[in-house]
Amino acid sequence: MNHFIVVVSLGIILLLAGCGNSPETQIYNHLEEAVQLEEGFKDQQDDITKLEQEEQELYKQIIELGIEELDQINELADKALGSIEERTEKINLEKESLDASRAEFEKSQQFIEEIKDEEIKEKAKAMYETMENRFEAYDNLNKAYNESLVLEKELYEMLKKEDLQQEELQAQIEKVNVKYQEVIEANSVFNEFTSKYNELKKSFYEIAEINVKYVE
Repeated sequence: MNHFIVVVSLGIILLLAGCGNSPETQIYNHLEEAVQLEEGFKDQQDDITKLEQEEQELYKQIIELGIEELDQINELADKALGSIEERTEKINLEKESLDASRAEFEKSQQFIEEIKDEEIKEKAKAMYETMENRFEAYDNLNKAYNESLVLEKELYEMLKKEDLQQEELQAQIEKVNVKYQEVIEANSVFNEFTSKYNELKKSFYEIAEINVKYVE
């Protein structure tokens, strides 16, 4: 039971020299505001990882106990269930942040159509499509992760049963592990689109001659 998620973040960029109210500058404004709105998303990541690590430790402690130590198992399982509830709350906050970022980002679409230079416009369209794919990938990741939390919750409730059968436990663990793999794969797709978007955005700013500074 181990599915720590590593998320690639959007690069933060500062505008050094504006270009008036050109479509390119308007796009820049919406893109970087979308990045700021994802700060809440990044803030949740560390907390979620810590909760995952704590839960993994609780799980290790549980499986090292014998059935005669049911009281201790129940106590540890309840702590794990509490951790799942906390993660659920943070995942919801994470999604709210991504949804807000998406709403802001999509405001840039109207300005893409106003770009006169066809080369710049095509680059902007490729960037926009990639970001939309990224948001779709996040929705898939979020869905898989929430489903994994439900399976984990069922597992800990199961561990509290006095008449738990080994076959029943093993079947549930296999369900959890299969879902974990889905989460890992969905996370990989999300990160790939994030990296690709960051590259396209940098290329768009260069070709559109938007003077920016990248913040590490």
